[in-house]
Amino acid sequence: MALLLLGVGDDTGTSGYRTPKHLQFRPSGIMLVTWKALDVQCFFSAGELLLCEASTVYKYIQEDGSNRGTYGKLVCTNFKISFLDDDSTSDDNEPQFKNKIVGENDITLQCVDQIYGVYDEKKKLLTGQQRKYPEKLIIYCKDLRVFNFCLRYTKEEEVKRIVSGIVHHSQTPKLLKRLFLFSYASAAPNNTDGRNQTVMFETLEDWRDELERTKGNVKYKAVATNEGYRVSEKLPLYFVVPICISEESILKYEGRGIPIWCWSCHNGAALLKMSAFPKEQDDSTSQMQKAFLDGICKTISKPPYELLKMDDLSSSLPSLQDIQTAYTRFKQLFLIDNSTDFWATDVKWFSLLESTNWLEIIRRVLKKAIEVVECLEIQHTNVLLIEESATDLCCVISSLVQVMMDSYSRTKSGFQSLIQKEWVIGGHGFLDRCNHLHKTEKEEAPVFLLLLNCVWQLVQQYPPAFEFTETYLTVLSDSLYVPIFSTFFFNSQHQRDTNTSGESLKTQSGPFRFLTVWDWSVQFDPKAQAFLNNPLYAEKPKPDKSQRKTARFKHQRQLSLPLTQAKPSTKRGFFREETDHLIKNILGKRIGKFINSSDEPPNSLREFYDSWHSKPVDYHGLLLPRIDGPEIKVWAQRYLRWIPEAQLHGGGTIATAAKILDLMEEVQSLQVKMDEEHSQAVSGDVHSVPMLRNSARLSSLFPFALLQRQSVKPALPTSTWKDLEDEDDLVKRDDEFVDLSGDML
Repeated sequence: MALLLLGVGDDTGTSGYRTPKHLQFRPSGIMLVTWKALDVQCFFSAGELLLCEASTVYKYIQEDGSNRGTYGKLVCTNFKISFLDDDSTSDDNEPQFKNKIVGENDITLQCVDQIYGVYDEKKKLLTGQQRKYPEKLIIYCKDLRVFNFCLRYTKEEEVKRIVSGIVHHSQTPKLLKRLFLFSYASAAPNNTDGRNQTVMFETLEDWRDELERTKGNVKYKAVATNEGYRVSEKLPLYFVVPICISEESILKYEGRGIPIWCWSCHNGAALLKMSAFPKEQDDSTSQMQKAFLDGICKTISKPPYELLKMDDLSSSLPSLQDIQTAYTRFKQLFLIDNSTDFWATDVKWFSLLESTNWLEIIRRVLKKAIEVVECLEIQHTNVLLIEESATDLCCVISSLVQVMMDSYSRTKSGFQSLIQKEWVIGGHGFLDRCNHLHKTEKEEAPVFLLLLNCVWQLVQQYPPAFEFTETYLTVLSDSLYVPIFSTFFFNSQHQRDTNTSGESLKTQSGPFRFLTVWDWSVQFDPKAQAFLNNPLYAEKPKPDKSQRKTARFKHQRQLSLPLTQAKPSTKRGFFREETDHLIKNILGKRIGKFINSSDEPPNSLREFYDSWHSKPVDYHGLLLPRIDGPEIKVWAQRYLRWIPEAQLHGGGTIATAAKILDLMEEVQSLQVKMDEEHSQAVSGDVHSVPMLRNSARLSSLFPFALLQRQSVKPALPTSTWKDLEDEDDLVKRDDEFVDLSGDML
């Protein structure tokens, strides 16, 4: 197998291998490569090794089963799988929202979920060495793209090389330092902007600043006890504990049983987390640990601390295995090979969606976050979240609580700082949970994706409260699988620090310099980055110094009364009164589990929830998600963006956004003219507004999809659609109507 290190190989090639015609260097270590054999181009990153290739590969277009597509070259590197064709660099097909690292026909090796081969029209999962090579290759991606390649017209030797290479490099276990992350860090020039307002929480000063920002420095302190990782390799170098906790207590049980500070509420109550002691211990050890834990809890339950409530998340939330199982079922609904599969699943969409249990898990997690908020906000009680390692569901709940209660966490820099604090430095095992090394599936669980799904529910319910958009959340979820950034490719700060030392190809000495995902200029140009910023964000007004006569600001939501008392709906279920009667009957039974949940909240929580939703929203104060029945929605942009049949042509939220952006562009243009007339410089902080002039090409899934493909008619058997013609028969056959008037939360 020929290897070519881009920028190092000679012009003649080895073993008959065709080397690129020329190399053109781009910023950030990206190189433009052109092949002699085919007049095609591809962008390669610094440190990228070309492993194998196959010519005359036919890529199918996911559409109506007509087998239409295009010929090109399929290549596999140590970073990605790429399909190169004549249209790859065509200006006509240039997307408005373009990723500079991963193109439309690129799949990073970490993004590959499963690979199937087609033998005589039968699909077979490909793992390990193959005795017989398939005539078709289907690649399912973790970002839910599906690629179909036909290899019938490819030379047999090339088929063997490309199939073996792709399966081996994307599916077999590997060592950490074999990740492309290290190849790129050692070869790429360090010329990225790197300027952002994200707090990395890598220094003691960062933690002290956060304590001061949240007014938590009176009762809590930042400690450096773990410097050199002498307490635990799982803990960060620096963290925050109650002032009353001694260094000896932290050292005693390697950090276990120690309440670690997450955030302080405006009323002084704090959110804490703690890793539990191992359950299987001998009696004497268990008694010692119990006495130690009781002493800690009694200490922080006395003044000046508030009362303490302990919440064991392992008993109140689904297990990681349940979360993984639900998401595995859920994502199968969106891994669609063709239009026929789409319409076949569409007939029983709600039944299939309910059976996955994914939306119910999102609802339960949001409900748990509301419970914690109620304790902090109303009861003025400290909340201590307990989990085995305090790095999974603790991260989810603590992050959601801060997003709901702290408006700073709803800004882009604040949200990124929150992810750094609770997840990256907090020790979430991204490497294991995302299964980047393919070592074991037992540790795999989409915990971070669960958080993003929950945050998306809030973003779509209260858009003006967030500085970032759902597009930002979508590309953040995609970045989980881009091994150029170190953010999501280590299990702990200790693991990253111990693997930072290494030799650079450029300097032959010195440590690796990893990039952070928060520098969005690496992936997107300024025009594309504008899609990450919410033009409707209601910025927090600066306080007027001349009117400081009232007490310190608290959540306006709790202090103000609505002009008119909102009447609670008589129906708290899935449907409102204006909902179509037929749809009620068709969907009644299917969503029964969501509505008739036995997981009913305490009366105080229900009162808190109803009271909050009866008042006007303060976008800079407390936010509570609506979690009744249909309020928990599918994140359409992320899960449906690659399915043409799911697009609303010229519609959806993007239709509204396009008009708003046009208006903003006009306002900015007028502002520039006014500034020029008054000889004033234009502020450099104004975000560029993307041009959306050609609105006829937009769809509801923009900016990830344009109006390029559409399925005119469903490819279902005629008998199926005849069954659907009689609505009454459909109701009788599939469901029995369920009364939806019961209470729920």
